Amino acid sequence: MALRLNVFGLIVADMGRSLAFYRLLGLDVPEAEDKSPHVEYVLPGGVKLTWDTIETIHSFDPSWTPASGGPRIALAFECPSPAEVDRMHAALVEAGYESHKAPWDAFWGQRYAVMHDPDGNGVDLYSPLS
Repeated sequence: MALRLNVFGLIVADMGRSLAFYRLLGLDVPEAEDKSPHVEYVLPGGVKLTWDTIETIHSFDPSWTPASGGPRIALAFECPSPAEVDRMHAALVEAGYESHKAPWDAFWGQRYAVMHDPDGNGVDLYSPLS
């Protein structure tokens, strides 16, 4: 059997704050999960995005420490239009999340913005310009 990548996992300091961020991006994660130590969300196509609290990771890897020097992973969300990139960026900033790069028209032909989720992971918002 060939290997199949099917899970992207995020380790979070505050499950509720992280899930609230991803809900604003359109992921329909139930609010009842805000206190869970592990959450799974199946994306279209069957790939899962998961969240684990630091305490959950420490339960099986007590020596785990977060990477230093900046985020090591970035997720990218395609928006239906360039205007939606601007709207989503503004909504996330309004909700108190950190913008890394405000929307701009990238030379590769996309409207692009970069946010940080509550744990510092890069979250890109993009849409083709044409």
